[in-house]
Amino acid sequence: MTGFAHHASRRPRQTAIIDLATDRRFTYQELDGRIARLAWHLRAELKVAAGDRIAVLAHNTTDTLEVEFACGRLGAIFVPMNWRLSDSELRTIMADCSPTMLFHDSSFTARSISLATECSIPHTCMLGAADTHYEIAISRASRLDDPAVRTHDDPWNILYTSGTTGLPKGAIITYGAALWHTVNATAVARISHDSVHLCVLPLFHAGAIYFLTNPILHAGGCVAIVRDFDPGSALGYIGDRALGITHLFAIPTHYLFMAQHADFPATDFSRVRFAGVGGAPTPVSLLQAWEGQGVPISQGYGSTETLYVTALDSEDAQRKVGSAGKPVLHAAVRVVDADGRDVAPGETGEIWVKGPSVTPGYWNQPETTRAAIQDGWLRSGDAARIDDEGYYYIVDRWKDMYISGGENVYPAEVENVIHQMEAVAEAAVIGVPDERWGEVGRAIVVLKRGCELSDVALLAHCADKLARYKLPRSVVFVDELPHNATGKLHKPTLRKLYGGPAAWE
Repeated sequence: MTGFAHHASRRPRQTAIIDLATDRRFTYQELDGRIARLAWHLRAELKVAAGDRIAVLAHNTTDTLEVEFACGRLGAIFVPMNWRLSDSELRTIMADCSPTMLFHDSSFTARSISLATECSIPHTCMLGAADTHYEIAISRASRLDDPAVRTHDDPWNILYTSGTTGLPKGAIITYGAALWHTVNATAVARISHDSVHLCVLPLFHAGAIYFLTNPILHAGGCVAIVRDFDPGSALGYIGDRALGITHLFAIPTHYLFMAQHADFPATDFSRVRFAGVGGAPTPVSLLQAWEGQGVPISQGYGSTETLYVTALDSEDAQRKVGSAGKPVLHAAVRVVDADGRDVAPGETGEIWVKGPSVTPGYWNQPETTRAAIQDGWLRSGDAARIDDEGYYYIVDRWKDMYISGGENVYPAEVENVIHQMEAVAEAAVIGVPDERWGEVGRAIVVLKRGCELSDVALLAHCADKLARYKLPRSVVFVDELPHNATGKLHKPTLRKLYGGPAAWE
């Protein structure tokens, strides 16, 4: 019996998924039937076999989850695509994973047809309304109730990284990794069959699929999916008593935009039991803003390659504000120096992770895999420190660090100080060339609407709270900062736009 068949038997009339853009909702009995019929169509009509890759290029929709779990029933490999990538980048990914099938929504019909032709993809299918190929195929199909035999080592997903460090790499997520992650996440987020999760992240990203959509569905709870994130709409869903949202997971930018929205102070958060954040360091001032509304945000740490690694329990949220917590049940974590030796408490090093939820490697990229994984330890590329009680603090991306006068500077620390200023909506810091010091900091700042702030005042604020070598030497005020498809600040674009030397000073 598959997971959905289990819940269809135990709680057939409980709502499993809600598509908030269309108000389509399916019970576990209905969802199990749709997945079984889609899997039958793929196997019987299109001859999709175990191990074949199935790609999806679509805005958030419950159809994407049906494809994911139909792949699980077939033993096929689910590959959600980042629709914000260029055609050239998508062609690179298609060439890497060679999908047998490409599902798409109406927004991407032309792109999908072009990609299918150029990349020799045998089949395409449009998702969406009742008259689409997708719904017609499901309505005419029989059921596939004999799932493929899979082991914990078999691939289920290939999740391509966001590309902030170069060309996308396809991280393989096995069935075992998905299961052990679910065990970790269920314990951390206190997930049960009455959990209702608001999914605001794009479903091509690990943050949406695994934090916390799949674990919620594994437990028999409900997932409500937004098509695109809007802070006002998200607050409306959270405050909707009938919807009953109990679980949130988002990146700092989403929490920031909601906290800055006019509806934030009046939103009813009383039903929220868990609010998780990850993907980037979170400013302390933002954590405090949500704490003031009765929502302690639980910081955690993970990645596409590792899934859940550390988590901060809600009871420690105030005492250890800014910490990403301690390792989850089934993960081993080290913080090491450039020579791979464990650092002392308080010192900064790179996070290495080992455990059953860590990827076995990157699809079709053995050299990249060997460089990333050493003796079973995955090198994260993230900088962190551990305090004397064993709590982890994510300092920044290792590659975003710059060296000024021989001293390491981690931009997230400086950004955290800048975010304390009332007039600041969003801020980022990058290192730029300097003849004297090698590199110095530059702050790129977005002000709240109607607010004014001078570079002199901003730098004076930083000087009161930071060591001199950490102080930005210049400030650029802009209307907005660049973000990638998941909403994270895109430091490569910032460096390209504002990374020149003294001309900006």
